[in-house]
Amino acid sequence: MKALLLNKYRISILAGVLAVGGVTSLQAATLNVMQNEAPRSMDPGDQTATFTDTVLKPMYEGLVDLSPEYKIEPALATSWKMSDDGKVWTFTLRKNVVFHDGTPFNADAVVVNLQRHIDTKRGLAASSRMRNVVASVKKIDDETVEITLKKVYPSFLNLLTGGSAKMVSPEAEKAGTIGRKADGTGPYMLQEYKAGEYVLQKKNPHYWGKNDGPDQIKWTWSSEPSVMNMALLSGQVDVINPVPPQFGLQLKSNPQIKLEEGEGASVFWLALNTEQKPLNDARVRQALNFATDKDALLKAVMFGFASAANSPLAPVNEGYDSTLNEYPYNVDKAKTLLKDAGYPQGFDMNIAVQGPDARTAQILQAMWGKVGVKVNIQQMESGVWSKAAFAPVSEKLANHTDSVLASWSSGLNGSDLQLRPLYHSQSAAPVGANLGFYKNQVVDELLDKASSTMDDKERIADYVQAQKVIMQDAPHVMLYFQNDLYATRSGIKGVRMEPGGEIIVINAQKP
Repeated sequence: MKALLLNKYRISILAGVLAVGGVTSLQAATLNVMQNEAPRSMDPGDQTATFTDTVLKPMYEGLVDLSPEYKIEPALATSWKMSDDGKVWTFTLRKNVVFHDGTPFNADAVVVNLQRHIDTKRGLAASSRMRNVVASVKKIDDETVEITLKKVYPSFLNLLTGGSAKMVSPEAEKAGTIGRKADGTGPYMLQEYKAGEYVLQKKNPHYWGKNDGPDQIKWTWSSEPSVMNMALLSGQVDVINPVPPQFGLQLKSNPQIKLEEGEGASVFWLALNTEQKPLNDARVRQALNFATDKDALLKAVMFGFASAANSPLAPVNEGYDSTLNEYPYNVDKAKTLLKDAGYPQGFDMNIAVQGPDARTAQILQAMWGKVGVKVNIQQMESGVWSKAAFAPVSEKLANHTDSVLASWSSGLNGSDLQLRPLYHSQSAAPVGANLGFYKNQVVDELLDKASSTMDDKERIADYVQAQKVIMQDAPHVMLYFQNDLYATRSGIKGVRMEPGGEIIVINAQKP
């Protein structure tokens, strides 16, 4: 079935090639973007995936946003102030804004949006980020809201730029349709969503701000790198994100293509189930790290567009420690640790992966075979993988989900959002992205302290110490920091990328 779909798509690309030179005005007014995975939800607060965020961003807005210079700027709030103790924030809201369904945006809408994340019964995928910080929200008047924090949180405004803070229509939220039919205040609105095939967006005629972008934005996806590459080269799509690394150099040398590269915020890793024997033994987890030849892995899968990961923080994150080097490649050390842990002959383990990461898993399989670890690769479609990755501990133990290959990026939203979802004990799946159920009280205390420390030097020192403890405990096999890569046809202008891989296309210009 997969092969048939691939062949069908190639036929459509060929048709697009034949049509070059006779593009209709409708096609010219539509920006076509292809990514490597489908959106996981039309609700920005019920997902944590970078490429879903990218699709949803034209349709949703929060109280604040990031400027192209990565500075906090007004969005649905025109101004704000913080109390002297740093715990109470008051926002003045933009007037005369409506959601795509005509529902007014006002203080009541903000209260509904934040309450759905504070409510522990809802279980939305991105709620833990907001719930860990926000204690309450109340309406002062139609144009003013007051948000009270549980504690001082230096990165609060950055948190408000994320998916959990995007405003959805209260009526759509009440009806329970927001997961299937996007309904925000953004410059684009959902025209059609055909699950498994495409998302089509059109300009919002009632948008409160300026919109000089394309008339329509069409999002498609493919997990096949060759399909993404062919679609761009043929002109079938205008933008691909991310660029498959194996095609990076080829696209870079093509005058018809613009390859854009930046220092990434994404950290790729393998989460180890610390509740599952023998991975509950730190020596075993350390052995897997020592048995991983990162330089060979980078050459085989990243083709020079990444660097070896030495920390759970990316180089763009506050407090990143470039001096860490806990696990240089050392097969003998790995064997010794396994022997000391009682596994001199190695053991069997499963890795849950999505299609694009299968090659990485295959390389790990070969590397770890040298120390007796026999890897079974469980390749899954994105939705199935997501369910398996975020399953609770009992389900993972029952299904023998020993490890999950994944990545995480907080972008420019602060080191707390890079570390807390992955390593704090209260972030254990399914409520957070601590997929291996790692817990260490010292790490919890360091993260809690750093997140509420206003002094930059003291906060960074806590993050440095947290990195060291996490690396010693080795709940993840650290792999690499991926450079951000996207590519456009040479005539496309106005596309930009934020660290972490999210592209912004609402100001794109197509010839």
